[in-house]
Amino acid sequence: MYVLQTQISVTVIDGPNNANITSDFVTLDVSPDFTFGELKALIETETNAPKASQLLSRDGQPITNDTKTLSEVGVTEGDLIALSIQPTRTTQQPQNRSGQPSPEQFRQHILSNAAVMNSVRQQDPELAAAAQDSTRFQNLFAARQRRLEEDRRQAEREMARLDNDFWNPDSQAEIEKRIKQQQIAKNIELAMEENPESFARVSMLYIDVVVNNVPIKAFVDSGAQTTIMSPDAARRCNITHLIDERYGGIARGVGTAKILGRVHHATMQLGVYQAASSFTVMEGKDVDLLLGLDMLKRHQMCIDLRENCLRVQDAKIEFLPEHQIPNMMDEALDNEPKVEGPGGTTIGAETGTVAPPPKPQESSQPAAASDSSSQPAQSSNTPAPAPQQPQQPSQQTTSAQGGSFGFGQTQAITEESIAAVMQFGVDREMAVNLLQQAGGNPDLAISLML
Repeated sequence: MYVLQTQISVTVIDGPNNANITSDFVTLDVSPDFTFGELKALIETETNAPKASQLLSRDGQPITNDTKTLSEVGVTEGDLIALSIQPTRTTQQPQNRSGQPSPEQFRQHILSNAAVMNSVRQQDPELAAAAQDSTRFQNLFAARQRRLEEDRRQAEREMARLDNDFWNPDSQAEIEKRIKQQQIAKNIELAMEENPESFARVSMLYIDVVVNNVPIKAFVDSGAQTTIMSPDAARRCNITHLIDERYGGIARGVGTAKILGRVHHATMQLGVYQAASSFTVMEGKDVDLLLGLDMLKRHQMCIDLRENCLRVQDAKIEFLPEHQIPNMMDEALDNEPKVEGPGGTTIGAETGTVAPPPKPQESSQPAAASDSSSQPAQSSNTPAPAPQQPQQPSQQTTSAQGGSFGFGQTQAITEESIAAVMQFGVDREMAVNLLQQAGGNPDLAISLML
């Protein structure tokens, strides 16, 4: 069996003076299915560079996942891979008392690395903008440090209060509530990591139909018993004079809606198929035409999600793409109840849609309001800070808390990401610390270390 080979070049760009390297430039014939772990082993045999000390990068981007293949990263014929050899025991750079790089070091690192700047700009636009001004960056950095420290102390005081009064039924109920919220937060993190598509907004099923020679977008709803048309759509289709008001009344469910009556017969065109139909004209609907189960069963329609179409006998009507779907329901979705998610995100309680955290300009006033009301909250018996407290233990152990630099939580801290950082000579505690600063991003954590 013939295996296609790809020729790449590896050049040593950095390394300690005492590194026993036999060659600083090699050309290798490798398979596109090679993992970077296998590539490192091959480089070790060719250059004598220890596999554990190798840091590979392509186009300036470090590659930390040894399980990825060359083809997955986009390595092609003739590509140049840069090899940086890290000492087995790194000399720590001057740091502040917290054991983390100083704000000025971090600011200079952001400005000197375009990839890091782009990452920071996406995760924290306010911090990226402040990087251009040393004084502003120092002040923002210090303010966030103080806020994080105060939150930590408040959490410790609250936990100490509960521990000292453990047998109090109210304390036990509060502890039980926090444990439950911790489990919910961990469950959300697990879902976002392993099943993120469940948080995306699902496009509703709409098709183009023609009623009385008037084009209209119909919402296909197999959960609705009857086909319903809005009064406005009935006027546009010129069938209001056919509404039989004897069938009027009030529809009751979650709410109430007024039924104006019923149109007993009209012709609906679905693609090339002509269908006799009837409509219940009802107020209070967010759609012009709702194609209900009565029409679906009468004409033996089939909702084909694999082909993304509605089949009507031999006719095939494609469901509309998202940008062509009416936005009548957007306001209802925007007003749905929200629950807090990881990293400042919000999750729709009805649709499960994840919304990104608000921009700093939008969230600055609420944050200030919460700071100004912190004293009354401490003297009161109301557990106002409780919703934020339960997330801290789980985030410290399983996810990126955001660290001193104020990054939003973006990725869970896994054993693989910890190992990727530890291979450059830092201990586990420092690796976790760097990952927390970088929002769980191993590439950014390694950049911070370097």
